[in-house]
Amino acid sequence: MTHTIEARVATAPAAATSAPARTLLAGGVVAGPLFLGAGLVQGISRDGFDFSRNAISQLSLGGPGWIQVTSFLLTGALLIVGAIGMRRALHGEPGGVWAPRLVAVFGTSFLLSAVFAADPGAGFPAGAPDASATSMSWHGTLHMLSGMVGYLALCAAFFVLARHFTAGGRRGWAVGSRLVPAAVLVGFAGSSATVVAFTVGAGLGLLGLAAVTTRLVKAQPPSRQA
Repeated sequence: MTHTIEARVATAPAAATSAPARTLLAGGVVAGPLFLGAGLVQGISRDGFDFSRNAISQLSLGGPGWIQVTSFLLTGALLIVGAIGMRRALHGEPGGVWAPRLVAVFGTSFLLSAVFAADPGAGFPAGAPDASATSMSWHGTLHMLSGMVGYLALCAAFFVLARHFTAGGRRGWAVGSRLVPAAVLVGFAGSSATVVAFTVGAGLGLLGLAAVTTRLVKAQPPSRQA
């Protein structure tokens, strides 16, 4: 009888911490698809926007730009919430310290991107020069820098998570966690030739993080009823 009571007491803290971790990790699962979905809908519906010429960040410009600003803020908040869940889920495991921190940096970059707007150009919004801007404003520069730092942090987080999956014997996830940042960097490198490469690279990073976070959610034990 004593052993039964002790076992129940010992499992109570685990159940209490697993449920919040699963809930918080959901932020990291939905953040990327939400951002990309909102960008896709806006890009299709807004006059003058061309995915082959314009970056999703430019949707924050013009009258309806508040929608994209809100998307940046919501995505950033969800990523930070997901990072908190990741810290709880990976506590005491390989990658449990730096992966959440780097994902939180990534989330913060979205908040900064909402504050510092991208520059107009390539015909968007209406009235903007048809050619790409030859110089950047101070807020456009900060927008670019925050995104660059954020995505570099995300790439580093994937490599840290690869170590976590390797230690857990999840070879496929470890390989995937190394391939995603490589694809992101290739996309960014190709952005000088076409903005589509940048958009694809950024999208792969967001979707890759959603997939990895989903795997972490599934790895968490389900909450137990008292």
